[in-house]
Amino acid sequence: MVRKLSKEELLAKAEEPKKYAMKYHPFYRGKIGVELKAPVRDYNDFAIWYTPGVAEPCKAIHQDTSTVFEYTNRANFVAIVTDGTRVLGLGDIGPEAALPVMEGKGMLFKYLGGVDAFPICLDTKDPDEIIRAVKWLAPTFGGINLEDIAKPKCFYILDRLRKELDIPVWHDDQQGTALVNLAGLMSALKVVGKRIDNISIAFIGAGAANINNAKYIMLAGADPDRMIMVDSKGILNRERTELKETEPTKWALCEKTNKEERRGGIKEAVKGADVCIALSHSGPGVIEKEWVADMADEAILFACANPIPEIWPWEAREAGVRIVATGRSDFPNQVNNSLGFPAVFRGTLDVGAKMITDEMCITASRAISGYAERKGLSDEYIIPTMGETEMFVEEAVAVGLKAVEQGVARMKKSAEELRESASSAIKIAQETMRLRMDKGFIQPPPK
Repeated sequence: MVRKLSKEELLAKAEEPKKYAMKYHPFYRGKIGVELKAPVRDYNDFAIWYTPGVAEPCKAIHQDTSTVFEYTNRANFVAIVTDGTRVLGLGDIGPEAALPVMEGKGMLFKYLGGVDAFPICLDTKDPDEIIRAVKWLAPTFGGINLEDIAKPKCFYILDRLRKELDIPVWHDDQQGTALVNLAGLMSALKVVGKRIDNISIAFIGAGAANINNAKYIMLAGADPDRMIMVDSKGILNRERTELKETEPTKWALCEKTNKEERRGGIKEAVKGADVCIALSHSGPGVIEKEWVADMADEAILFACANPIPEIWPWEAREAGVRIVATGRSDFPNQVNNSLGFPAVFRGTLDVGAKMITDEMCITASRAISGYAERKGLSDEYIIPTMGETEMFVEEAVAVGLKAVEQGVARMKKSAEELRESASSAIKIAQETMRLRMDKGFIQPPPK
């Protein structure tokens, strides 16, 4: 029988990654690099891969630019673009300080999705300059992942680039967070026996992530009248007219949600709620134990702030919440963006999709939740873990098929073809890394 850790042990364990991070990062001097994928049998091969042989594919692409996806690795290149203004729980720390996070993102892209992703940290905060830079870079990439860009400009940047580029552009803090949270919510509702169209939801935090959470949960069937969102100044309602000009996205939610015109703060928002989804400030203590005690029976709470959730999971359970999820791997039910973006891009790239639609994201949510349901849902298992590789394959297949169905794919592929391409890409990425570790080319971390 496994002994349950005490609160003190859990707190100590939660601090361990910080200690190791400061030792491992300088030891490896970064987490990603460039590897060769074509063979070099001898130096004569460079006449094929470079001059003079390379001129032939160049001329072919010049005649038909769509063949760039055939003759190069563009179909597997993704740019991770940030200005460093909204990094994790750290805020505006700048492009240089954001680079470790973007490298980590690239590592997850490769290991979990077989996608070659590159950090692009831009030294500008001007949204139009960011858009211009991405458009300049676009011919190199098969997709763009916007990351850790502050609101409200993140909405503007995403909307513009989705309209103006013919490759998929997505903002992981919006779409990625939302589809994974929706997947967890779908599963949690199955566990407690509630329907998405018959629940009340409190959203704590009104940043890009929670605004998109609300959007996707509405698309999945939730009633906006029974949703309440809280920002730093209180509950969104129709009296918040100052938002009309400054934050029109928030104002739209003022008009669309909170039919009963509830006022107040977090305490008032969660009262009687079936579900609370929090992505606000690092805790603990942002959400008080006695507040969640006033939630509905069989309540569901997602406390997803990084690095510390808004309320400790054990406190929420002691207050009567049945299912608790966080963004951390050291607690059950980690609602982690890494369950979304590697597989979504894998499926998107494998069919050469020109965009990632909301329907493709909802399909990804259903695939994640469906996988967890087949494994066996419980209070402490509403969503798969990063170690469940087959889930990423299933999600990629579902996304690719939806892109074909919606007519946004350059290539039509069957489920079998997509399964083979996704499985192969992920297997190569993971086994290549293990081989390099076994051979000592990746050294073990310092003791």
